[in-house]
Amino acid sequence: MKYREFARTGFKSSVIGMGTYYDFGWILSASLLRRGPGADMILKALETGLDNGINLIDTAEIYASERLVGRAIKGRDRESIFLATKAFPTHFRREKLIRSCEKSLKRLNTDYADLYQLHFPSRRVPISETMGAMEELVDSGKVRYIGISNFSFKSMIEAENALKKYRLTSTQMHYNVSHRQVENDILPHCEKEGIALLPYYPVGHGKLAKKGGNSSDALSEVATKHNLKSNAQAALTYLISRSNSIFPIPRARTPEHVLENAQLGESLLGEDELKYLQSAFPSPSPVMDE
Repeated sequence: MKYREFARTGFKSSVIGMGTYYDFGWILSASLLRRGPGADMILKALETGLDNGINLIDTAEIYASERLVGRAIKGRDRESIFLATKAFPTHFRREKLIRSCEKSLKRLNTDYADLYQLHFPSRRVPISETMGAMEELVDSGKVRYIGISNFSFKSMIEAENALKKYRLTSTQMHYNVSHRQVENDILPHCEKEGIALLPYYPVGHGKLAKKGGNSSDALSEVATKHNLKSNAQAALTYLISRSNSIFPIPRARTPEHVLENAQLGESLLGEDELKYLQSAFPSPSPVMDE
């Protein structure tokens, strides 16, 4: 596993992390019964990742997977794990955000979150109020770094400007080789400002792992050249080769897939290979901010 500094935190993170969003049925079951389908396998997947060098885990209060993550990290060196979670927009008022953070920490069975993220932008709560509460959480030691998720470039800048004492550490976006709109504005800004970008759906919700078709053949060619085991590995390698600011968080569902992910990072793609995959997967024009 390859490691690089996560933003400007000083923490050496694995270039591949583990995401813990599963599906609506899983969330419903886990919320009502405190146990989602296949929980034992997911726990084993998380433990497999940690045992094999993946030290970045992303979750959220809405995912209903925080307790499972808490079980996976129990008894391990907490300082060696970069733990990220998120607050839902309904909790963006100051008091609600602080209370939500405390509840997340309890479910995670930890005293602090390395990264606390705003899951989506809110149209009802001023970003200044929410970011003020985030900075209070940093001051209290319950949070180390502040992040956002699903914010447009315009909203991202507004979030950064709302911070008075601390810098924005990360943003999380839908991003993969076939969905590259963030490369137009968000990624260059992240590189300039030392902000980490966490792509979710880095394998296109499984679509990029499938074989067949010209685009898929391009991934297969790259996989063969770099001795990668699958198209999924090639898709992830595209992202970690694209920029040192990028830390993909593929879903950790099975030990086998997580172990494959843990083996990535030693062989990166060159500029010609990046351009080859970009040409094989034409990306739509960026959606302009209103």
